[in-house]
Amino acid sequence: MSIRVHVDVVSAEELIFSGQTDFAVFPGEAGELGIFPRHTPLLTRIKPGTVRLKIPDRDEYELVYVSGGMLEVQPQLITVLADTAVRASDLDEAKAIEAKRRAEETLRDRTSDMGLAAAEAELAQAVAQLSAIKKLRGPH
Repeated sequence: MSIRVHVDVVSAEELIFSGQTDFAVFPGEAGELGIFPRHTPLLTRIKPGTVRLKIPDRDEYELVYVSGGMLEVQPQLITVLADTAVRASDLDEAKAIEAKRRAEETLRDRTSDMGLAAAEAELAQAVAQLSAIKKLRGPH
């Protein structure tokens, strides 16, 4: 019997994923964090990106897009508290492309500091969503 760890991915609206995994990868601020069961306790912020969960007895990873948040790792439990979390299969590519286009347009206009910060955040989220969609589709 292999060793597993329980993972909960929670957004402000709902519980997105709760279950056992063999391995998980999270979008840390300084790069991806690969977490195995019995990992040393850790508390860190995560950036917009894709959470990849290796589900026992499945070849494909479960993919969840997060817009940022906090990651808490305990030896037997991993918790993601995300601002927004969506299963990658539920992401809307057309909306992400449009959000990316709007953010890039706002950044080109350079109207105000507040607008620039919001546009940069929106651009980061749109790019992360498109990346999650690409990972879901796999190599084609």
